[in-house]
Amino acid sequence: MQVLLLKEPRDGESGPDPYIKELASHGHKATLIPVLSFKFVSLNTLTDKIFQPEKHGGLIFTSPRAVEAVKMCIEERKEEWGSSVKDKWNTKSIYVVGKATAALVRGLGLNPVGEDTGTADVLSRVIIEREDTNIPPLFFPCGSIKREVLPTALRESGVPLETLTVYQTAEHPDLEKNLNNYFTEQGVPASIAFFSPSGVKFCLEVVRKLSREGLTQIKFAAIGPTTRDAMTAEGLCVSATAEKPTAEHLGAAIAKALQ
Repeated sequence: MQVLLLKEPRDGESGPDPYIKELASHGHKATLIPVLSFKFVSLNTLTDKIFQPEKHGGLIFTSPRAVEAVKMCIEERKEEWGSSVKDKWNTKSIYVVGKATAALVRGLGLNPVGEDTGTADVLSRVIIEREDTNIPPLFFPCGSIKREVLPTALRESGVPLETLTVYQTAEHPDLEKNLNNYFTEQGVPASIAFFSPSGVKFCLEVVRKLSREGLTQIKFAAIGPTTRDAMTAEGLCVSATAEKPTAEHLGAAIAKALQ
């Protein structure tokens, strides 16, 4: 059956997207349409922060894009990073959500904690259990559209936090055109998977318009509880939610919904 994935392709990855590959193993043909475009900002400020680990109690990454922003800063001062800065950060906790983000953090030479947490909500509980309130602030580089769950939880528990917006999120310029082309050529898919609340915000109106009366036949899937909540808030019936934000878990959930 046809499955439409409304997500970003993984930068720098060769070979098929893992979600397309996983769904193929269940006998379903998946198509990926990019939903978001990103623009990095505040990189000079970010560089200053990253090269002064002594001023922070640790790092928090909840998205691959934030790690990519840090990587761009490190590229300018690779020798300094490798000789001293990286090791100073590794004496502190480097918190992450999800395996994709953890893999990128390891690529910087850092040792991530929390890759199995799956959501910022669960990660915040891990941080609160591990950290004292008298540490220097944890540094959280993030996107312009971030949920306040983690910052709010840490502040309410007295864990110091400093945030910096390092990328801005906008609708992909070709989104509507690509969706139109897909529905014209493939028809209404058996399932549509959303990967972020932003994806729901930017896509849903177009998907409703193109699906028409076929909308009720679509099995909608979510990468996790945050995205699921955004979908149900828009009145969608969500048939599948991944237990963890991985290709294996989402593929299994969609395959089960399509049985």
